[in-house]
Amino acid sequence: MYGICNLAIVPLRIEPNDKSELVSQLLFGDHFEILEKYKQWFKIKINYDDYEGWIDNKQCQIISESEFDELSKNASILSADLIEFVTNAENLLIPIPLGSSLTFLNIDSINKSNFEFEGLKVTGCKPKSDLLKTAFLYLNAPYLWGGKTPFGIDCSGFTQMVYKLNGYKLNRDASQQAGQGEALSFIEESEPGDLAFFDNEEGKIIHVGIIMNDNYIIHASGKVRIDRLDHLGIFNAEINKHTHKLRVIKKII
Repeated sequence: MYGICNLAIVPLRIEPNDKSELVSQLLFGDHFEILEKYKQWFKIKINYDDYEGWIDNKQCQIISESEFDELSKNASILSADLIEFVTNAENLLIPIPLGSSLTFLNIDSINKSNFEFEGLKVTGCKPKSDLLKTAFLYLNAPYLWGGKTPFGIDCSGFTQMVYKLNGYKLNRDASQQAGQGEALSFIEESEPGDLAFFDNEEGKIIHVGIIMNDNYIIHASGKVRIDRLDHLGIFNAEINKHTHKLRVIKKII
């Protein structure tokens, strides 16, 4: 079985329980394979990044395998403003967040609610220089474990969405993203838009951010913020200390 998210934001949980940990989110238009059913829950695998988790089966629309395949082979069309609106057959406005997928609106058999969209859209790959312009759209967004929107986002959700809006695919978690791209030896080799990864005392990658000009970094920690970056890690001038220990810098594009 297959499905598509037909609501603005749907929680993806680690277990089939409303009290379970939020591990990620589906945004409007995300499509997925249904792996398991348990009571009113579906265990799903998101097509975009193969991420797995549980959603409430009342918060999606079932689609056929052929519709799933058609969505998967079409270019991704995304909403490009902080918040936009789609209208349905009853002309009701439905808010959707930045980075929602709009491809299915052009497929009549899936778009059964006759959703229409007239806002800002983006598709295809953008220049690497556009990554920071997109990153600034999320500035001051509150940190939310598992979040992927300007209304709550985690560190790897932030980097994934910034890259997605520019046409480049990142995995969901920081540790997974650290396995992508080409490692650089020094900060001085990096360019704006490259990713910096940070580890804990056990050597596990736990944080990621986007490198800016002049040894600054934009990342989600408490909120999406800008801090200094040096060979030790992230330096927070507000508290006058390093908050994250640098592990590796990766050039993805």
